[in-house]
Amino acid sequence: MEDRDKPDNPDRSRALKRGGFGRGLTVSLAGLRMGGALALDGALQRLRGGDKDGEGDSAFARREAKRFVAELGRLKGSYVKIGQMMALLGEHFLPPVLTEALHTLEANTEPLPWASIAPVLQAELGERYAELDIEHTALAAASIAQVHRATVRATGEKIVLKVQYPGLAEVIDDDFDAVVRMLLLARWVQSGSELDDWLGSMREQLHHEIDYAREGQMIEEMGRLARAANARGERTVTYRVPRLYPEYSGGSVLGLEYVSGYRVSRSEVARLGQQRRNALGEAMLELFFMELYRWGLLQTDPNFGNYLIAPSATGDELVMLDFGSVLAPDEDFLLHLGNTISAGMAGDEAGVVESLVGLGCLRPDSSAQARDSFAAFCCQLLEPLAAPEELPPEYLNRYGEYRWAHSALLRRVGRQAAGSAATRHFTTPSGEFALIARKLTGVFTFIAVLGAEFNAHDMAQRYIEDWV
Repeated sequence: MEDRDKPDNPDRSRALKRGGFGRGLTVSLAGLRMGGALALDGALQRLRGGDKDGEGDSAFARREAKRFVAELGRLKGSYVKIGQMMALLGEHFLPPVLTEALHTLEANTEPLPWASIAPVLQAELGERYAELDIEHTALAAASIAQVHRATVRATGEKIVLKVQYPGLAEVIDDDFDAVVRMLLLARWVQSGSELDDWLGSMREQLHHEIDYAREGQMIEEMGRLARAANARGERTVTYRVPRLYPEYSGGSVLGLEYVSGYRVSRSEVARLGQQRRNALGEAMLELFFMELYRWGLLQTDPNFGNYLIAPSATGDELVMLDFGSVLAPDEDFLLHLGNTISAGMAGDEAGVVESLVGLGCLRPDSSAQARDSFAAFCCQLLEPLAAPEELPPEYLNRYGEYRWAHSALLRRVGRQAAGSAATRHFTTPSGEFALIARKLTGVFTFIAVLGAEFNAHDMAQRYIEDWV
């Protein structure tokens, strides 16, 4: 079994570029270069009689977007994390050619050498450092941290240490500002209150990712809530949050219980029987509704690496691993969101429109075309939650159950999303709405990869009605 995919070359040094001025200057120059080049390209396109609506999507623009993303990848560290967040949350204000390029940023990267990590652990753990046998080769590495397995000498317990890259907290705001400058210089975004609100939300999420004191609190609270859910005995699949070791944690280190398991995309999971995969899919969807409507805490990062499946003859476990991006929505927002989901499940487009206005995703004076297109988009996204008799028959198995993978839902929804967002009556949704939409699409993808087949209407309706 495994926790995360190990890097191919664990002994190679992955230099985290330092120097806020130098790092920011590199990105700003890249943005300035891109802005001038794209302006020239746009002018040439118009002289050649090109369609103005197609500006920014030429082969030249695609090359420039890839060039800039390659620069973010070269700088590594927080730049990769910022780029990944832009890819996930920037669809509403970044051009498609750039978000497409940003999606190519890899989450896994080469780890820093042990000589760079050991001083961080020694400074954070103090005398406790001597209580551990720590493996020098990283178990996994990502954009802002890497993980090392360790053994508690006195007890033999296996734990992992999540170590934030040294110096990251000091440069993360400068790095974020540098990326924003690039976007402005390249003329791919325009200043305004709407953009400022979005960037503020993203900056807040970025700070949550590096706030290990907050993450430790979230781990302990989510663990308590998961155990309470298991105690009700309503499912064959149970939830598990690795135990936090406060004595081996600090401002840039988290000590956690070592838990083995498989990612959802592994062949070991695919070989599980249909009923077990169905149960795992239902557990993943119910986790979303529990987090949102019962716990009031939603883990918003749908990365497959944040979940493990631990198969067992006595009952499979769904393991949650990362709590750096946890949202606590307010009640007014939850009410409008619940109404949106409930109306969408019922195919009530007028109710969807009213709720979207309440969420701030549609202007009160929107045209009928804007309302109809966006409401239809939301209803299609919520297709798997519809009543069984309303589900498209071509996506059902012989028992009348929804086949999540066979439906190709997200590909169909993606085609409609562009039309909904293009109208001037569409407003950029709130950061909370975007984070939850991101999580919901991640949950749907997780279930599709499982190859699960089940209907979800009763579950969704129960949680929303209980909350209301």
